[in-house]
Amino acid sequence: MNIGPFTLANNLFVAPMAGVTDRPFRQLCKRLGAGYAVSEMVTSRRDLWNTLKTSRRANHEGEPGPIAVPLAGTDAPMMAEAAAYNIDRGAQIIDINMGCPAKKVCNKWAGSALMQDEALALSIVQAVVAVCAPRRVPVTLKMRTGWCQAHKNAVTLACAFEGAGVQMLAVHGRTREQGYKGHAEYETIAQVKAAVRIPVVANGDITTPEQARDVLAATGADAVMIGRAAQGQPWIFREIAHFLATGEHLAPPLVVEARRLLLAHLQDHYSLYGEFTGVRTARKHIGWYVRSLPGGEAFRARMNLLEDCAAQTAAVADFFDELGSRTDRLPWGGIDEALMVRDEEQERRGEQRHEQEEH
Repeated sequence: MNIGPFTLANNLFVAPMAGVTDRPFRQLCKRLGAGYAVSEMVTSRRDLWNTLKTSRRANHEGEPGPIAVPLAGTDAPMMAEAAAYNIDRGAQIIDINMGCPAKKVCNKWAGSALMQDEALALSIVQAVVAVCAPRRVPVTLKMRTGWCQAHKNAVTLACAFEGAGVQMLAVHGRTREQGYKGHAEYETIAQVKAAVRIPVVANGDITTPEQARDVLAATGADAVMIGRAAQGQPWIFREIAHFLATGEHLAPPLVVEARRLLLAHLQDHYSLYGEFTGVRTARKHIGWYVRSLPGGEAFRARMNLLEDCAAQTAAVADFFDELGSRTDRLPWGGIDEALMVRDEEQERRGEQRHEQEEH
């Protein structure tokens, strides 16, 4: 599969997730089988470009290409300027975000709120493509099926965006109104795929190799995008790739491998965020890794009280050493939807608290 001049390793994508898909997480997912990953969403507001938060999100040091940056905003000239700014700093693909359902984004009429104003949405796409095309930088776009059940306009917008020069579309199978509740539907994604000639990526509720296979078959999509299911199990990409190629499941990771991957992930994480923020923002990642493991919830409660990176790293190493003394491979209990919802709520509260502490 190609995006403009870039040939991707496979058709398994990492979904952009605010506060999650930073450079260490993206690099880990790519090493474990993901064919493509974009950075966290970057604002089009010039006054925020030099903030610590934005600079971290735009950090691509040592990351293999193509470097893709998603932009959020509501003003066409500002979005075009932000595209040029990020291209000058290494972006090779610009992704326009019309899929984020977060209230703090939609209340400013950005993200999926733009799907309510089709004329504005199209003007933003046209402005960004006008800046990117002369530089031979592809423009992609992520959206939802619509704003609400009664206003599903993904097909209409997809055709308009293709005509304006967008080279790939990712569609999450929920409306903005749904957020992440209920279940994703794939009929609208199939309709989008049938209506356009550019690649289409299906997103939403893909948590197992079988679901990836079934969604590809049901939608005719060129690729699938995996988000929450990769939290705490970044090896899901190689598992899906193996299943799609062979029809067989890989064995769960060895405990010693999971230990090594998580400890390496933590070191990369600390190097990006520093001691104070790093130990706090790492808690969610550690929690995701251990939530389905024996003793994981009790360990998580203890680990969340630790205040320095060395103690956090030692606790993780000890937890996996103890687990490894009882079993060679990680036990697999599947994705617990209730835990995922709980973790999302905790993550939102944690992000707000950490931002206040940093300021």
